[in-house]
Amino acid sequence: MEKVIAVLPGDGIGPEITDQAVKALKAIEKRFGHQFTFVYGIIGASAIDLCGDPYPPETHNLCLNSDAILFGAIGDPKYDNNPAAKIRPEQGLLKMRKELGLYANIRPVELFQSLIERSPLKEEKIRGVDLVVVRELTGGIYFGEPRGRSENGEKAFDTCLYSTFEIERIAEVAFKLAEKRRGHITLVDKANVLETSRLWREVVSRVHKQHYPTVTLDYLFVDNAAMQLVTNPAKFDVILTENMFGDILSDEASVLTGSIGLLPSASYGLKTPLFEPIHGSYPQAAGKNIANPLATILSSAMLLGEGLGLREEASLLKQCCIEIINERFLTPDLCGDAPPRTTSEVGDRISAAILS
Repeated sequence: MEKVIAVLPGDGIGPEITDQAVKALKAIEKRFGHQFTFVYGIIGASAIDLCGDPYPPETHNLCLNSDAILFGAIGDPKYDNNPAAKIRPEQGLLKMRKELGLYANIRPVELFQSLIERSPLKEEKIRGVDLVVVRELTGGIYFGEPRGRSENGEKAFDTCLYSTFEIERIAEVAFKLAEKRRGHITLVDKANVLETSRLWREVVSRVHKQHYPTVTLDYLFVDNAAMQLVTNPAKFDVILTENMFGDILSDEASVLTGSIGLLPSASYGLKTPLFEPIHGSYPQAAGKNIANPLATILSSAMLLGEGLGLREEASLLKQCCIEIINERFLTPDLCGDAPPRTTSEVGDRISAAILS
């Protein structure tokens, strides 16, 4: 199989972790006789520094002409700590999602048994956790207009906007996913306060009744959902929610596994699918070869399986990740009493396992 993969390392630890994922993909390529062409592009703070645009047209064209996108991380303290900055790295990620029409973000949260003690929850609470957050990615308060500041700068406003069409299409994704899993969706909203959440309940309920009556659907207000994620996380199968709630809840859910450095994600929609770890750019670790690359490598497994339809290859890559987790061949954030390994050592070990 011949495929073109756009690689967008981004900022902070992004280049280091994407290097390990590409290393693993090249091992898959060699073992299975595929031909992957990796084409690199700029995004985020690094793109601002080079051309003043966090998502330049050249990067967009690269994404459009690729079969899948592997993305690292975005963000830089010089922008994070400057609220007056007019151009920000995160604008590049939002623009990419919008222009590629990537409206469905899939974030699986799977517990690794050998790391169960790393979870902040007791084992009896965490046992059996296997959930997926389905987050609407191109609507809501992150994209709604109008937005801005008053003339005197004393007031600021953002608009949360959703249409029936946007809710229907993400609901379809969630229901189809639930049918392949345990058949249970929890819609998370704030329908007791927000008009947009009331529309979400109406539309999702209608889609459920008309097309997916065999799937169980229940509802939680977002504050209750946040609480139940840490008191009874095993109750969840598929969590369906809007953009901002999904952003927050999926990060909360990631901690259940013991490290945000373990969670991959995929974004699908109208054009080229995107695969990325859910963590940020971790600038404090940039260039030190200590960042955990597993979330990015697991994202590349999703790229293989869901993006390119290479299920056997994806399964092998994921299994190799599980093996080094079980062996405790891990970076300092997860190694515990075992010797800490570098970012590149973890990548080398997985690549060697693929080829063995």
